Amino acid sequence: MGSHQDTLPTPVTAAGRDGLAALLDRPERAVIALDFDGTLAPIVPDPEQARAHPGAVPALAALAPLVGRIAVITGRPAEVAVRLGGFGGVPGLEHLVVLGHYGAERWDAVSGAVQSPPEDPGVTAARAELPGLLADLDAGEDRGSWIEEKGRAVAVHTRRAADPEALFAALRTPLAALATRHGLVLEPGRLVLELRPAGMDKGVALTDCLRESGAESVLYAGDDLGDLAAFAAVERLRGEGLPGLLVCSASAEVRELTDRADLAVDGPGGVVALLDALAGKVRGAR
Repeated sequence: MGSHQDTLPTPVTAAGRDGLAALLDRPERAVIALDFDGTLAPIVPDPEQARAHPGAVPALAALAPLVGRIAVITGRPAEVAVRLGGFGGVPGLEHLVVLGHYGAERWDAVSGAVQSPPEDPGVTAARAELPGLLADLDAGEDRGSWIEEKGRAVAVHTRRAADPEALFAALRTPLAALATRHGLVLEPGRLVLELRPAGMDKGVALTDCLRESGAESVLYAGDDLGDLAAFAAVERLRGEGLPGLLVCSASAEVRELTDRADLAVDGPGGVVALLDALAGKVRGAR
């Protein structure tokens, strides 16, 4: 009747319903893991202008004390996600973990410290070549491409171009060749092409997080192609007996996750509503 407990949506798959039931049965042993851009924060043309949805931090702070762990898993540097998300120093979020650079970096709210390895030399070399490569392809800033420095990765955005999709398509092959030359992988996303070291993905980061925390269930929410590795990890772990719920922060730009998800919600606002509903349901069951 209008309460959070009444608004918890039902997953469309049996595996998703099992995952949600396990989470609600023992929330203190559940991990809630979420992507940042497109999931907790709306996608914007300039990544530095991204901010968490206004309801995200309050929803996370309400839910975090009720569950085993909340982890934000992002391709961004950890401290950038913390700054843009507004996660630092928030009561209730003392045990939040932000896994940046696909898990290569870790920020713990309890200490405020970032653990970070040295930069990959392949990223350093690719970063040095990128401006010249884009200029040679007549695809530099004047054509609407934009290079984002991500520390342990580097990305090229096309969202500002006159024809973003055409520029994105034109850059995929030359950037894939650049990645291969330097032992990197090319990760396509929503009008962005990211070059990063092999072996770094959200599936590895999520799996490590679940094992470390002794999780008995997991919810993972994402919106983009980079989240497919985390979806695959949850599917694999479900086969090994760990219940999981896959949530898609749906958009018109990416359809692949919607097809794999147990539950699709309407962008970051839908994710916030789901987190609020989960907190209400868990509190109501106590």
